[in-house]
Amino acid sequence: MRILGIDPGLRITGFGLVDREGQSLRYVTSGIIRTPEGELPERLAAILDGLAEVIRSGQPDHGAIEKVFVNVNPQSTLLLGQARGAAICAMITAGLPVSEYTALQTKQATVGHGKAKKDQVQHMVQRLLCLPGLPSPDAADALACAICHANAAGAVRALAALAPSIGDRGLRMRAGRVTG
Repeated sequence: MRILGIDPGLRITGFGLVDREGQSLRYVTSGIIRTPEGELPERLAAILDGLAEVIRSGQPDHGAIEKVFVNVNPQSTLLLGQARGAAICAMITAGLPVSEYTALQTKQATVGHGKAKKDQVQHMVQRLLCLPGLPSPDAADALACAICHANAAGAVRALAALAPSIGDRGLRMRAGRVTG
């Protein structure tokens, strides 16, 4: 399974492609899409076009994107949401299933705790993917999102394998949790 992780941003959008083969992860590529200064529509088009090219050349099977957190500045949050929308449109237009993860979830999946700093995420992504150097902060966040999805996909498959026995015991999946 090839996963495209995206860290959306209006100035810089990070992307990263990771292959999941069994229990191991393999780095494919990563980078950033820097939008030009100017009007919002042109910046959103740059995100959409840049990610469309990444998808065309990288041929991912799944997309994973970081959810928007509510910022102190509502205007910044709205602009980030629009950049995120352009990224989601690029994935949906290409026919990719899209999963969303919070920054807390991606940090938990890579570093082991949700309050990790950017440099900790960079170092752990480098280590987990055996990279020769540190990825940029935005590319590292995108790769962390792809790693998070790879881990989540493995957990879902493991639960699916248990599903018959869960049903036999009268347990159900409700809102992503096993309940009695």
